[in-house]
Amino acid sequence: MSRRSPTARRRPHRVDVAAAGSGLLFGLLLWALGLNGGPPLFGLPSALTLVALTAISGAELMRRTAPRTALAIGVPAFALDTCAGTLIATVLMFTDLVYAAVLYGSPATARRVTTLSVLVTVGATVVLAAIWRHPQVLLVSVALALITIAPAWTGLIIRDHRDAARTARLRAEQTALLAEMDRTQAVTGERTRMARELHDMVANHLSAIAIHATAAQTIDDPAATREALGVIRENSVQGLAEMRRLIGLLRDPTARDGGTEPAATPTLDGLDALIAQAGTNGASSGLTFVLDDARHPAGEGPGARPAAPVELAAYRIVQESLTNALKHAAPGEVRVRIAQRPDGALTVVVSSPFADRPGPRAPGSGAGLVGMRERIALLGGTFDAGPDGTVWLVRAALPGADNDLRRLQVPTPRRNG
Repeated sequence: MSRRSPTARRRPHRVDVAAAGSGLLFGLLLWALGLNGGPPLFGLPSALTLVALTAISGAELMRRTAPRTALAIGVPAFALDTCAGTLIATVLMFTDLVYAAVLYGSPATARRVTTLSVLVTVGATVVLAAIWRHPQVLLVSVALALITIAPAWTGLIIRDHRDAARTARLRAEQTALLAEMDRTQAVTGERTRMARELHDMVANHLSAIAIHATAAQTIDDPAATREALGVIRENSVQGLAEMRRLIGLLRDPTARDGGTEPAATPTLDGLDALIAQAGTNGASSGLTFVLDDARHPAGEGPGARPAAPVELAAYRIVQESLTNALKHAAPGEVRVRIAQRPDGALTVVVSSPFADRPGPRAPGSGAGLVGMRERIALLGGTFDAGPDGTVWLVRAALPGADNDLRRLQVPTPRRNG
C-alpha cells in the first residue's frame, strides 16, 4: 500500500468539503430568512454572524487534516456567533469540530478536548447560576453540554472502538504471520526428516548395488559375477521394499504395509541381521564385520530399555556407519560396539580401517554424516566422526530414558509387536 504524499494529506477530504459547503449555504439561507437564534448581545451587528459562519465553514475544511487548528478557529467563531445572534448552522458545525478534534486528533488532543468540554460546561453553569438566578440556567447548561460534552464523548467512544478494531486487526495479522512461519518451519523440518529417513533406509542398499555392479564389470570371473549379481538383486529387492514402506507412510501414516501389517520401526534387536547383511555386501571388498554388544539382555541386569527415539537413532547410526564403511573403508575388520548405562543411556562406537582402498568405491555426498549429527542433536546427545590413526571412528552418546526426552518432546515411533 503506497503512502500518500504530504500534499495529499493536507488536501481537504471530499466529505469535509461537502460539509463545509452545505453548512455555509444552510447558514446563509437561515440569515436571509431572519432565522437567528436570538438577539445580538453587547450591541453587536447581526451581520457578524456571517463572519462567524464563514470562519467556521473554513475550519470545517480542516476537520480531518488539522483538527486542532480547526477547533482553535471554531471556538472564537462560535463565541462571536453567540454574541451576534446565533445561527444554528454555525452551532452544528462547531459541534462537528469538537467531535472531529477528539476523533482525528492526537491522543493528547482527544484527552484535553474531552476534559475541557466538561470543565467549560460546568464552569459556565456555575457562573450563569451566580449571575443569573433563574431556572433557565439549567436549560442553557443542557444546551451547552449538547454542544460540547456530547460530541466530545461521542468522538471518544468511536475513537476507542476504532483503536480496538485496529489492534484486533494487527493481532490477527500477527497471528496469521506466526502461523505461516510455524507452518513453513514444520514443512521444512518434515522435509528434512523425510530426507534423512530416505537416506538411511535406501543408501545402504544402493551403495552395495553400486559396489558390486562395479566389481561385476571389472572382475572377469563368472562365479564372482554371479555372486555380485545375487547381492545386487537381494539389495534391490530390499531397497524397493523399504521405498514402498516409506511411500506408504507418506501417503497415509495409518495405512498398513501391504494391507496386513503396520510398518515396523527398526530397533537394536535387529543389529545382528544388519551386521550379517553388511558382511554379505562387504565380502568382495575384504571387509569383515563384528558386533560387540555390551548391553544387558532384555529383562536382565540393571539397565532400563532405552526410549524408542534413542533406540531408533542408535540403529540408524550403526546402519549409516556400516554403509560408509562399505563405500570407503580399506580391507579389514569393521567393529561395532554398543554399550548401555544403568539409566538407559547408550554409547555407540564404530571403527573401520582408514587407508587407501584398492577396490571399487561408491560415491558419497556427506549427507550421511549430516543426518547422524541431526539425529543426535535432536535428542540432546553428542556425536563425533573422523580419523584416529589408522581407523575411522564414529562415536555417539545418546541420553537415557530419564534424560530430557520429555522436554524435547521427541515423537515416539510405532513399534511392531
